[in-house]
Amino acid sequence: MADKKTTAVKASDETKKEAIARHKAALEKLEGGAKKVTSHFGGFVDFVRKQGVIGLAVGLAIGTAAGVAVKDIVNGFINPIVQFIVGSGTTLATATWHVELRGRKADFAWGAALSSFITLIATALVIYWLVNIFRLDKLDKPKDA
Repeated sequence: MADKKTTAVKASDETKKEAIARHKAALEKLEGGAKKVTSHFGGFVDFVRKQGVIGLAVGLAIGTAAGVAVKDIVNGFINPIVQFIVGSGTTLATATWHVELRGRKADFAWGAALSSFITLIATALVIYWLVNIFRLDKLDKPKDA
């Protein structure tokens, strides 16, 4: 009877040792994963620093505000001039050509396309003026080679 108890204790000790070994292996894997996460995060931080992502985010925020300002300038000054020359903005935007050929019909909204094109050119012109008047192109620092 004593032999059965001794065998059970030995088996129990071996099971504990195996469990401890498995636990240590799992901890090592976890620590290795944590190191990978840390190295990935460090790589991400380096990427942000090298590529200037923070500058990009600031530029995006300023660009959004500048876009609103340019839109207001175009709507407030350029569009009234265009409307004075062409006529009402809604008249131009709704102008169409109606073509009927061999029983088929097509309506070409040339007025909407022309209106959009005029707005695009006016917006580009306002941006060009703002960049040149305030010499914003001189603000960029040349990158080191």
